[in-house]
Amino acid sequence: MDNPIPTYWTIRLQRVKKALDANNFDVYIADNKDMAKKLAYDTIIPAMAPKTISWGGSITFVGTRLYEALKNDPRYTVLDTYDKGLSPEQSVQLRREALLADLFISGTNAVTETGHLVNLDMIGNRVAALTFGPKHVLLFIGRNKLVADQAAAMARIKNYAAPVNVMRLEKKSPCGKTGRCENCSSPDRICNTWTITEKSFPKQRIKIVLINEDMGF
Repeated sequence: MDNPIPTYWTIRLQRVKKALDANNFDVYIADNKDMAKKLAYDTIIPAMAPKTISWGGSITFVGTRLYEALKNDPRYTVLDTYDKGLSPEQSVQLRREALLADLFISGTNAVTETGHLVNLDMIGNRVAALTFGPKHVLLFIGRNKLVADQAAAMARIKNYAAPVNVMRLEKKSPCGKTGRCENCSSPDRICNTWTITEKSFPKQRIKIVLINEDMGF
């Protein structure tokens, strides 16, 4: 076998897809980010027929380049919470409005082998939308987010995803210097609300595209 790594990950992704499907998620596997974008744009999203679309912070979602495609698509009314021209007050208001969108798109911090999603949020808009509000939720998940269990998911988030995001956002939380969770009280702390999503309710409300590439943090 010339390149066993994608095959190895395909086996693992198929296993976690089976677990997620059993937990009422609607799950797809894409070989790469380009296929993930095409699958979502051409098939998954049109089938939902959303009128309004918004999103929560996700490097994986941005990496698929679906953001640009949807933002410029006249078929949809987009609530663009990524718009850097918004004032802080406008940004918060738009995030509130996004909770009533027909479709909310984001990623996840970790997914377990048993098919559970584990997330940690600063503001809470991303996990709020994941839990309740938008009619449909679409998540893009790179293979690097796959972990054994909830303990491993929390360790990954606290000691990798959170410090890297602190560095990316140029926050002043101590983990940005130490590279690990310091259980801080910093005003810039981005770790405020945990959610563990064991099942999708209603069934298949949450749709997931597992991507056979390392994506996001």
